[in-house]
Amino acid sequence: MSKLIIVESPSKAKTIQKYLGNGYEVVASMGHVRDLPESKLSVDIENNFTPVYAEIKGKEDVIKTLRKEAKKSEIVYLATDPDREGEAISWHLAQMLDIPLDSQVRVTFNEITKTGVTTGMANPRCIDQNLVDAQQARRILDRIVGYKLSPFLWKKIRRGLSAGRVQSVAVRMIVDREKQIQAFKPEEYWSIEGKFTAPSSKKQFSAAFTGINGKKTELHSEEDTQKVLAMLENAQYNVTSVKKSVRRKSPAPPFTTSTMQQEASRKLSFNTNKTMQVAQQLYEGVDIEGMGAVGLITYMRTDSLRISDDARTAAYKYIEEAYGKQYLPATPKVYKTKANAQDAHEAIRPTMPDMTPDRVKSSLTPEQFMLYRLVWSRFIASQMSNCVLDTVNAEIEANTCNFKATGFSVKFDGFTVLYEESKDDDENKVLPVINEGDVLKLKDIEGKQHFTQPPARYNEASFIKALEESGIGRPSTYASTISTIINRMYVERDGKQLKPTALGEVTTQLMKDCFKQIVDIKFTANMEANLDKVETGDKDWVEILSEFYTDFDATLKKAEVTMEGKRIKVPDEETDEICEVCGKPMVIKLGRFGKFLACTGFPDCTNTKKIVKDTGGICPKCGKKVLQKKSKKGKKYFGCEDNPTCDFMTWDTPTSDKCPKCNDGTTLFKKGGKLFCLKEGCGYEITVKKDK
Repeated sequence: MSKLIIVESPSKAKTIQKYLGNGYEVVASMGHVRDLPESKLSVDIENNFTPVYAEIKGKEDVIKTLRKEAKKSEIVYLATDPDREGEAISWHLAQMLDIPLDSQVRVTFNEITKTGVTTGMANPRCIDQNLVDAQQARRILDRIVGYKLSPFLWKKIRRGLSAGRVQSVAVRMIVDREKQIQAFKPEEYWSIEGKFTAPSSKKQFSAAFTGINGKKTELHSEEDTQKVLAMLENAQYNVTSVKKSVRRKSPAPPFTTSTMQQEASRKLSFNTNKTMQVAQQLYEGVDIEGMGAVGLITYMRTDSLRISDDARTAAYKYIEEAYGKQYLPATPKVYKTKANAQDAHEAIRPTMPDMTPDRVKSSLTPEQFMLYRLVWSRFIASQMSNCVLDTVNAEIEANTCNFKATGFSVKFDGFTVLYEESKDDDENKVLPVINEGDVLKLKDIEGKQHFTQPPARYNEASFIKALEESGIGRPSTYASTISTIINRMYVERDGKQLKPTALGEVTTQLMKDCFKQIVDIKFTANMEANLDKVETGDKDWVEILSEFYTDFDATLKKAEVTMEGKRIKVPDEETDEICEVCGKPMVIKLGRFGKFLACTGFPDCTNTKKIVKDTGGICPKCGKKVLQKKSKKGKKYFGCEDNPTCDFMTWDTPTSDKCPKCNDGTTLFKKGGKLFCLKEGCGYEITVKKDK
């Protein structure tokens, strides 16, 4: 009889099977096999919040296969992912397959490599009930909030709405940011910048006005600025001090889940879902030419910055061979994990540091290659020596007015030879040789008007950072949270920014008025901390749910009385569009499938139509306008305005550039770093440089 190993996905099963060989059968559960049925609450609140699980519909064949394989196996090992959700899946599998919970059959793999699989199989353990209870508590709590609050929203706003413990707070954060932007009142301020040359060089450099007589002076108006400029007429600019120093810049630590999601958003323009999907593929195993299935990165759901000694040793070996001994740090780089982190796994890193991205590029999809290169580069750089900068600060005085010039040059590039975070400066600001006592030559001086700027809307990277800093959700939930609030039309993407819809604003205000705790950031963060304590065995999950539900139930009953007979209207968005049927203005409404245009003359006029946006592009087939449209699944595409007569459509973005080969105004389209013509028979194509 063989030994059965149950994992979650076929690709993971394939990779592990390769390492274990004969005597083992590895099969996939295809994720969860049991869950709370969606048709009802499925939680017995009166009986200590007992969950009522059922086998998931559509999984009948998978479950039948698992039972059949388990019966004919010598032993069944449960090797689902090494996190709370994976532990819960193993627990459900044990219940379903009648495996005693005290059996040492739970195995975990931090990396899907020969070493990782061998180590995992050599250390089986019992299912960790604390991990299971932590997952159950979250699932039950979210089910109670969703199933109790959603019907209330149906009655007061619109059918089909939903509320959630984490999603409602997430929407509130985006709504609050939008209100800050709308309430922001810009304030005027001015700056003065001079352009100079030093006696040692003809190269110009800049210095900024800082104050008068050594005291900081703020310029609030053009009048203030002109007074200073008047003081500087015919002035002599003397260098009063030059301070030179050496600054060391340390590399960023290896990735955690949230930092990987943020950097993939900034550098690769990946949304959080894509990042996690691709990372899962890299973890589970990819067919590498000449090697077979190989797990390229360690487990990608982690909040730890810890790495193994073996991984550090392998990284050092690669760094010394590829760059030289001078790129190794004098002492090992050790990064401190946050105090509230679970630290269950290592940081995200390549399983084999010497497996460079170029070595595996031909075996990976473009998305896999880009993310693997990001993870690999970040990890290797994190183990390299610091970047060393020579810095210069020059103080300049002219008629009691003070200026400051700063600059730096790279003395030793260190880790930056390989990788820098996207927020880092791209260019050096090098000053010419400046000495104390030098008299500088003024080339130009100018006062500039500025206005303070409102806080920026969140993009996915900054929103994940805000969620993490606020303690809302956990790294493994950020992707699903963002997807949920967008899919449920509380939030929409405006370019790369996250913007609340009118529905999101109305729903958030109702939640603030009636369910203050549910959308309170500190309350939600404290609840997350309590749920984490269930995992460590420091809190009882039933007690946590009981304390929450007592207040929640009372608040819900009070809200139903307070809002009796009241209904809240979601405001329509005004447009310049005129109804071609009756001539009245049209407005943007929000329906089950997204936004659409509707006539304000309803019910007398029932005209509605899809929202389309003129891209300015010209159809390469018929010469009419190219419009931006949305598929049924909400994905953006571009098509001819004369559809269905003209069937032109593309996922590629129209640009303002025209095809020089056709020379008749034909639009060029863009995909990645290339511009190309889609007119039949043309074939024009050009690679363009990416904007910094």
